[in-house]
Amino acid sequence: MTSRPRPNAGSKGVPRAVREAEILESACRAFGEHGYAAVSMTDVAHDAGISKPLVYSYFGSKEGLFEACLRHAGDLIADDIDRTAASGHVGLERALVTLEGIFKTLEERRWIWRLFFDATRPATPALDAIVERYTARLTERGAEGTAEMLARGGNRDPLDADALAAVWASVFDALVVWWLNHPEVTAEEMTARSVRLLSAVTADPSPAPSAG
Repeated sequence: MTSRPRPNAGSKGVPRAVREAEILESACRAFGEHGYAAVSMTDVAHDAGISKPLVYSYFGSKEGLFEACLRHAGDLIADDIDRTAASGHVGLERALVTLEGIFKTLEERRWIWRLFFDATRPATPALDAIVERYTARLTERGAEGTAEMLARGGNRDPLDADALAAVWASVFDALVVWWLNHPEVTAEEMTARSVRLLSAVTADPSPAPSAG
């Protein structure tokens, strides 16, 4: 991995909270862009413009630093999802506003999403628990939105709701990953594309398939 030096960053006189935030930003980007296995504590320290012992003093270990990165990334994503859930939007509008919020949140730090899918990270109970916790939080919000969408049409079948929640989770992830793989597409452009795609799907007038 090649670090981006910050020779003038220094650390003297910088409040601990500010320094920790700077280290996390550098570490999240490094882990997200290169993967856990390819990043060293030396890389992170160099990129943050501080000493390696100082990084260890704040986070204890490389795994501890990655754990902090997962929590930081998870809070950014989940808090935005929660904001959307509390905004009063319902149905397709809620789905599109949720996507718009995620695209805006990730636009300047797209690497954050990849932290949760890093195949090179250690498979430890602590890291697995963090990933599972944030995944469950997002899944719960998605299920709320899809159940609400069905209920507006008079459908309260729990299995239908469960199936639609699974569909939405797959669509949501697919759109985000597609966007991450197309860095030339802005958040605004991706939001407009999502509106076109989801509107086309939900407005499809095709008849239902006949039985048998």
